[in-house]
Amino acid sequence: MVAAMSIRERLFALRKEMERRRIDIYLVPTADFHESEYVGPYFKAREYITGFTGSAGTAVIFKEEAGLFTDGRYFLQAKEELSGSGIKLYRSGEENVPGIEELIEEKLPKGGCLGFDGRVVNATWGRKLKKAVEKRGGSLWTEEDLVGIVWKDRPALSAEPAYLLEEQYTGESTDSKLKRLREEMKRREADVHILTSLCDIAWLLNIRGSDIKCVPVVLSCLMIRQDACDWFVQEQILDETMRTYLARHQITIKPYGAIHTEAAEISETECVLLDAHSVSYSIMQRIPKGVRIVEAKNPTVRMKAVKNSTEIANTKQAHLCDAIAVTKFIYWLKTNIGKKAITECSAIACLEELRREQNGYIGPSFDTICAYGEHAAKMHYAADPKADTPLLKEGFLLVDSGGHYLTGTTDITRTIVLGPLTQQMKEHYTAVCRANLNLAYAEFLYGASGISLDILAREPLWELGMDYKCGTGHGVGHILNVHEGPNAFRYKINPDSPDAAVLEAGMITTDEPGVYREGLYGIRIENELLCKKAQKNENGQFMEFEIITYVPIDLDAILPEQMNEKERRRLNEYHRVVYEKLADFLDEDERTWLRGCTREI
Repeated sequence: MVAAMSIRERLFALRKEMERRRIDIYLVPTADFHESEYVGPYFKAREYITGFTGSAGTAVIFKEEAGLFTDGRYFLQAKEELSGSGIKLYRSGEENVPGIEELIEEKLPKGGCLGFDGRVVNATWGRKLKKAVEKRGGSLWTEEDLVGIVWKDRPALSAEPAYLLEEQYTGESTDSKLKRLREEMKRREADVHILTSLCDIAWLLNIRGSDIKCVPVVLSCLMIRQDACDWFVQEQILDETMRTYLARHQITIKPYGAIHTEAAEISETECVLLDAHSVSYSIMQRIPKGVRIVEAKNPTVRMKAVKNSTEIANTKQAHLCDAIAVTKFIYWLKTNIGKKAITECSAIACLEELRREQNGYIGPSFDTICAYGEHAAKMHYAADPKADTPLLKEGFLLVDSGGHYLTGTTDITRTIVLGPLTQQMKEHYTAVCRANLNLAYAEFLYGASGISLDILAREPLWELGMDYKCGTGHGVGHILNVHEGPNAFRYKINPDSPDAAVLEAGMITTDEPGVYREGLYGIRIENELLCKKAQKNENGQFMEFEIITYVPIDLDAILPEQMNEKERRRLNEYHRVVYEKLADFLDEDERTWLRGCTREI
């Protein structure tokens, strides 16, 4: 058996391939052919070449050095995982840290060559990279995956069976969705729409799969015309039921990789609608030069973000099932801590077992974050079974988890008190609770975006001179990616998406402020909010949120005197709803405990 190469050996092998092609700098992003947030094992090239396991980051490999760019969620994790590799950490967004294009302009020799796999870099970024290279009089090499050449034991490309999601769960047929999409294409005078975003394809076709862990999608692409819809997919994943369904909806099956050939054959008389932030640089380069291209967000992004009445009713049912499991888990944890051995990993296993007892449970919507003590300061901490951390009867345990059910997708974080806390821990927990409630009970005029409202959550923390290096909340997919756009809560405008989405009735967005103190602890409280219409008067249409997460917030860490009357009333009101929702699904001991957990303060 051949021993696995070290990170330094992998980098050496990659540089040999770069040298053969006279490539000076090689980029390895965290991406598949579809710009998915999470990727399957086959696409974990950046993880393979750097050892960094976070879900976001880009490796930049030079002849003599290497760097990894990642964002604030992963600074602590990346620092640890890159230790000893010789790879420099670039903290994206921090003061005096260059962007990737800036670094390329600085480091690329005159007339030099930048390489990357054009299939895993989106067209927008690819053009920016090309522009940076041209400033140095250089060239691009984009037709090969060099990491794939040196990665000898690379996992196979996933090809899991696809399955239908019935209309009782989706609330709208594929024909109806295609009709709406084609109307939008007409409005934009587009003859062809290239769609490569996996969640958009799954939503449009009412099909789900298992090609990405925790994201029920199928590796595929679509090309839609007014009179045709071609699905580029691995044919072995389709059974007869699926083939019959596709034929009924006039969807033609084509080989997965043929999208590149088909793009090259688009007529110059046609107009193409695509999202250059999700369509790959490779596909974009193959579209004939004379074709008119309309670049815009995929129309399906906003369509699927606004949940229909069936999806909303089903999602609330999913949240009820999830709340039963999570509340039972917190009860189990609170009553057994200090009495039996519990670790981060055994706690994860218990929570998963309780979810599996619920009707319609499919699986986790992301890898559970179960972080005890100082581990919780890492926003995306992953418990290590090889060094499983025992839970003690003291401090905080942060558990961020979620589930996919046939009725919907959930995402919830609770920071649970296991034992004695310091005064400062309680103060910070109370501030996070206030932040969460301030946003959840917002009333605002229609037209506001998440950027308009984010301050409501950050204010209690900013008053303490504190902040968290991430957004306050994200949209949630319907049995799709747990992180979904375009709706989000954040205070900074994203340069790649400056048109902050208006919050529409039917959108579901998380509310998850936090405190993260390196080496000490982390606190996060997360609920999901359904946007709804409120009163309408001479000033316009007002909007509000309905909290659809039904799990108690730990009162053992709350300092009531640090909350004003309105904040206490809101917390009491939330807990009344929690008790009413859950009481009938718990046994007598659990119900008695829940009554105490939801007591008025």
